[in-house]
Amino acid sequence: MSCNSCSTGKDGQPKGCKNNGTCGTDSCNKLTVFDWLSNMSLPQGEEPFKGTEVRFKNGRKQYYKNTENLSLSIGDIVATQAQSGHDIGMVTLTGELVKIQMKRKKVDIDDKESVLKIYRKASQKDIDIWSSARDKEEPMKVKARQFAIDLNLKMKISDIEYQGDASKATFYYTAEERVDFRELIKVFAKEFRTRIEMKQVGFRQEAARLGGIGSCGRELCCSTWLTDFRSVSTSAARYQQLSLNPLKLAGQCGKLKCCLNYELDAYLDALKAFPKTDTKLYTEKGTAVCQKTDIFKGHMWYAYEGEWMNWHVLTTQQANEIIEKNKKKQKVASLEEYAALLLVDTKVEFENVVGQDSLTRFDSPKRKNKRKNNRGKQRRNNKPRNNAKK
Repeated sequence: MSCNSCSTGKDGQPKGCKNNGTCGTDSCNKLTVFDWLSNMSLPQGEEPFKGTEVRFKNGRKQYYKNTENLSLSIGDIVATQAQSGHDIGMVTLTGELVKIQMKRKKVDIDDKESVLKIYRKASQKDIDIWSSARDKEEPMKVKARQFAIDLNLKMKISDIEYQGDASKATFYYTAEERVDFRELIKVFAKEFRTRIEMKQVGFRQEAARLGGIGSCGRELCCSTWLTDFRSVSTSAARYQQLSLNPLKLAGQCGKLKCCLNYELDAYLDALKAFPKTDTKLYTEKGTAVCQKTDIFKGHMWYAYEGEWMNWHVLTTQQANEIIEKNKKKQKVASLEEYAALLLVDTKVEFENVVGQDSLTRFDSPKRKNKRKNNRGKQRRNNKPRNNAKK
């Protein structure tokens, strides 16, 4: 099933989703989960789990109880219980995998406040009301932002979500400070003629709802598969020896990129073999200070105090060996005797697959303007002749 905005054109080709993948239908799946327990049968005498995961606009998911024992499958549009009225969403997960997810998120299926009921499968009338309400959201957002600007409120309305029965509209906004929006709610209720709910979200949650393309060229992790937001600090960039450039480290939300945490554990495990960079090496030639580390090769560069231009490369084993001797109040002769063992062989052990051609071989050669050169030569030749005639 697809929404009206995902319909096909006259030539039979899809027009594309006007809701930017937020309509909640099969053609616009987002944050989908593969049910790897679907082919497994339950033990004899055990009843199937009644919990169901339902997704709404922009990845908002909730767990519901299938009290009517409906035969639901992934992709079905259902009418669910709400605080007042009902909501429309799409089933994203059923069966035993929902039980595992609810246990991981510490959600009790018997809790009537957090786990509501599924009323029925959505009828065509429910879907029509739901689709017409979704079509109103974009022009409403433009007006709502203008109202907030007119009232001089320091807030940004990022998204609007209608309830499935079009009885309530939830306005998601971001703000750095506390905002008094009581007057704004009165203006919204007068203009839009519906119940209004304001919900503040963080900058990361805003990026997850709106989506986008990251600097890696792929869709944002928070809008496709990332469900929890771990705190990211600048120390993660320091451990990975990245330059502390806010333009490169910040994502579209303005915060540090979540992907800085992906390889952090591997770097921390590799750094366990490295001595602390502030530890000095004492030799008979002088005291050496660490200048640089290479986590991948396991090398460290040291320089004598006063001779900062000359660096000597050591392995982590050699550095730890010198530190152990210093703890026993012993000094090595110099770093050169250790660094001499790590002379890099400069022989080329591979050849370029393309060949040894120049990178500029396809550039067009510069063409000289022959006409200008000829004119210049004629002027030079005519000048002495004119002087001779005079």
